[in-house]
Amino acid sequence: MSESPPVSQVCARFHRAIELIGSRWTGAILQTLLRGKTRYAAIKAAVPDITDRMLSERLRSLEAVGLVVRAVIPETPVRVEYELTKKGRELQSALHEIANWAERWIPLNEADDTAVPLTRRADRPARKLKHA
Repeated sequence: MSESPPVSQVCARFHRAIELIGSRWTGAILQTLLRGKTRYAAIKAAVPDITDRMLSERLRSLEAVGLVVRAVIPETPVRVEYELTKKGRELQSALHEIANWAERWIPLNEADDTAVPLTRRADRPARKLKHA
């Protein structure tokens, strides 16, 4: 029997990047912001099932790491817009590749044409999927 070669540890930078953009809803928020300056309500409308609390939390964390900038426009009523920084915009090609991969490999639910969750609740039967 031959031994498997030793597995090297995952690069710490790669791991941190995946944890950052892989957080629930973060990818969808970034994808929405790739279109340009966007108001909070438009982001919320574009990201299915996100709560106000979670959207605010994700936007604050993206701002804290320098991917998003928040601009307050002093008019009546006050308008707040979010925009990707240069650092955030540089994720475009990576997100584009993930989107291409998803188009090829992530099945859609026939009933409502939305992505099938990768996990399901134990009390719900598995749905039949249409295979491409």
